[in-house]
Amino acid sequence: MYYDPAETLPRAELENLQAKRLREVIKNAKNAPFYAERLKGFDPESIQNASDITALPFTTKDDLRSQYPYGLLTRSLDDFVRLHASSGTTGTPTAVFYTQKDIDTWADLMARSMYAVGVRRSDVLQNMSGYGLFTGGLGIHYGSERLGCLTVPAGAGNTKRQIKLIRDFSVSVMHIIPSFALYFAAKVREEGYDPAEMPWRIALIGAEPHTEETRQRIEELLKLKAYNSYGLSEMNGPGVAFECTEQNGMHVWEDAYIAEIIDPATGEHVAEGEIGELVMTTLTREGMPIIRYRTRDLTRFMPGECACGRTCRRIDRIAGRADDMLIIKGVNIYPMQIEQALMSMPEVGQNYLIELIREGYMDQIKVKVEIKDEYFVEDMRALQGLQKRIASSLCNEILVTPRVELVMHDSIPKSPGKAVRVVDLRDKE
Repeated sequence: MYYDPAETLPRAELENLQAKRLREVIKNAKNAPFYAERLKGFDPESIQNASDITALPFTTKDDLRSQYPYGLLTRSLDDFVRLHASSGTTGTPTAVFYTQKDIDTWADLMARSMYAVGVRRSDVLQNMSGYGLFTGGLGIHYGSERLGCLTVPAGAGNTKRQIKLIRDFSVSVMHIIPSFALYFAAKVREEGYDPAEMPWRIALIGAEPHTEETRQRIEELLKLKAYNSYGLSEMNGPGVAFECTEQNGMHVWEDAYIAEIIDPATGEHVAEGEIGELVMTTLTREGMPIIRYRTRDLTRFMPGECACGRTCRRIDRIAGRADDMLIIKGVNIYPMQIEQALMSMPEVGQNYLIELIREGYMDQIKVKVEIKDEYFVEDMRALQGLQKRIASSLCNEILVTPRVELVMHDSIPKSPGKAVRVVDLRDKE
């Protein structure tokens, strides 16, 4: 059993624990050059309740970049045993550092998360995620070992080898990103295997936003239960929030984090149940605490209590990012709206690509949609009818009629990591 009593603390006790830990976080954070300046004059003892966190300033990704590499550390470099970092392909990267205690705490949170969806020490877990500076691979790996599972560090890609490992070692749990899960399901069938006869029973999915329709399609194609998760490297990595077996929102581990949801424009808390930007504060990380980090991820708190008995609040699946919003013909559009409409149509395959184009002086959306082989027929009228139905379905969802291009199954190039869903071609035409 891997369960922490904090998961079911009464709300009043949990919030008292958060306030106590937040005071400690502020004291510790002042040992970092950045927070020593940012929190100058702020008295940690003024925090009486977790809600008092609103008196503290936000931290942004630009702040993290400005302090690269060591400006957020509260310890001597000798005390750190690990770092993870963003790619930095669009500018200065962000780096996150871990002491050994931080790694142990992270592993505990991951083990707790996996236990919540039914993973047990008797399971064999295959980690089909990239390792290296990306936190997803090692986060799941250490959590799996902490839980006591036999862990197969397969890494990403190489589908045939993934299938062989699963069959040879009776893998019962997979960690896989949603876009690759859809691709993988098709390849399993191409190799002649029936997913219903494979040994797996659970897939841990995350790392990229996806809709409920995508999750249901993964479950249907692979014949297993797929559980959503949320994490970001600034908060450790995976294991910030995780579904339970109820599959009705992701529990934020509130003994380790304070979560807020704000209006991205005003910075004020939104009403209960409204979608806004998720703001996170670490409560148990000693080497590099981060206070009120603006994630730019859009979600909402789920109302009511969870039937599983856990008292930690739940967030809904990530609806997109505040900085991913597209404005076309004056309409606000999120890519996840497009995915939701596409994945509800049985003719649509596993991949799509949104292209932003310019027609004359007007911005327009073109959506390339992979169609399943049985629907990609030579009858032009049938294809045109399908094209119109997809365009109509998208228009009903996003209130703009996009250009729809139907393409053959497996014809849209796939990225090695997270799926690339939006390409801006407006300045290239």
